[in-house]
Amino acid sequence: MPLAPEYDAMLKQLAAQPGPVMSDLPPSTGREMYRMMRPVIVEAPIGSIENRTIKGSRGDIGLRIYRPATSGKKPVYLNYHGGGWVIGDLDTADTACRDLAVRLDCIVVSVDYRLAPEHLFPAAVDDSYDALCWVGANLNSLGGNGKILVGGESAGGNLAAVMCLRARDQGGPAITAQVLLYPVTDADLSRDSYRRNGEGYLLSLDTMRWFWDTYCPADQRTHAWASPLRAISLRGLPPAVIATAEFDPLCDEGAAYAGALAAAGVNVTYTSYAGLIHDFAATAAMFPCSRAAVDDVYAAVKRHL
Repeated sequence: MPLAPEYDAMLKQLAAQPGPVMSDLPPSTGREMYRMMRPVIVEAPIGSIENRTIKGSRGDIGLRIYRPATSGKKPVYLNYHGGGWVIGDLDTADTACRDLAVRLDCIVVSVDYRLAPEHLFPAAVDDSYDALCWVGANLNSLGGNGKILVGGESAGGNLAAVMCLRARDQGGPAITAQVLLYPVTDADLSRDSYRRNGEGYLLSLDTMRWFWDTYCPADQRTHAWASPLRAISLRGLPPAVIATAEFDPLCDEGAAYAGALAAAGVNVTYTSYAGLIHDFAATAAMFPCSRAAVDDVYAAVKRHL
C-alpha cells in the first residue's frame, strides 16, 4: 500500500523546510525541539491529574497519574514515553496519557524515567521497574482493580517489553498485558525495514543509531533489558498487543518480536498498519488514518481489561 496521503503531504512539507538533524544537536536542544514538535491536542476531559514523586532504588522518580471522570476501581496502565531513551518526558506524553485514560477507562501512571546520556543503560530500566513495583504495592490506594498493564511507544515500548521480562524473572508485580506501539526490540540496525524506511519517514536510521550510541554501550546491547528480542526465553510473558507501521524503520523488529512471543506460547495480537509511519499515534487527532489505527489498538487492549 502507498504512503497514506496525509503523511505524504506532511513529509513533503517537512522536506521542503528542513530543520536541524536530531543527531547533530546536544541532547538538551534535542529535547526542547521534541517538545515543540509534539502536537498539544486534548480531545476528552479527564477526571483528575496528579503529579507525584516516589523514591526509586537510584533516586527520585516523577510520576503523573491520570484518572478518568468515571467512578469505580479500574485497571492501572503504566505508560513509558518514547524518545529513544534520550528525549521525551511527562509533558510530551500528556496528550497520549489523557487519551488512554478516557478511551480505556483506566488509571494511567506516566513514568518520568531518567534519560541518556546523563544516565546510561540500565538507568531507564531501573526507574521503569521501580515505578512498576510501586504501582504493584499501591494498587488499592490508586483505586486499581488488580489489573496492571504496561505500555509505550518506540523506546517506551522497549521499556514496557523489558518490564515484562524483568517482572517474570524477578518475581515482580503480575502484568495483565503489554501494549507495544512500534517498539524498539533489538539493537540490530541491519534489518530490511531500515533499508526500506531508513530515510524520509520521520524516524531515520541515523537517528536510531544516535539513540543507541547515546543510550547504551555497544558491549551491553545484546542484554535482554536492552534488546528484548534477544532474551533467552520469552515463555510465560503477559499477553501482548503489538502495532507496527509499514513505513517505519522499526517495523521488522516489531514484527519479529510479535512472532517470537507467539512462538513462545504468548497470546499476541499483532497488526502492521499499512500506509502509516513511526509515531502515528501522535497524529490521531489530526489524521483519520491514524485515528483508525489507534482505535483498533484500543479495541485489542480492551479485550484484556
